[in-house]
Amino acid sequence: MSAQEEKKKKKPIGPLIVMGAASLALYVALLMNQDIVNNNFAQGGLYAFLPILTAFIFSFVHGNFTGHFWSAMGVEASKKKKEVK
Repeated sequence: MSAQEEKKKKKPIGPLIVMGAASLALYVALLMNQDIVNNNFAQGGLYAFLPILTAFIFSFVHGNFTGHFWSAMGVEASKKKKEVK
């Protein structure tokens, strides 16, 4: 491997830590404020979109954390090769 290729393969430790901390903070905030969350999410009307929005936020943050985690571990998606006939 050339030096340029090794530089490209740098492990994303910084983003891993940031997204891990953000994910942990979201879960802690949700669990510590269950009463408030349950009361607001059960009101109906436009409040019905709050659980959907919350699920998207959790999914985005946790998904990024998981992606950075696997990249830091060295696991990457395989690249498909085109078949030549």
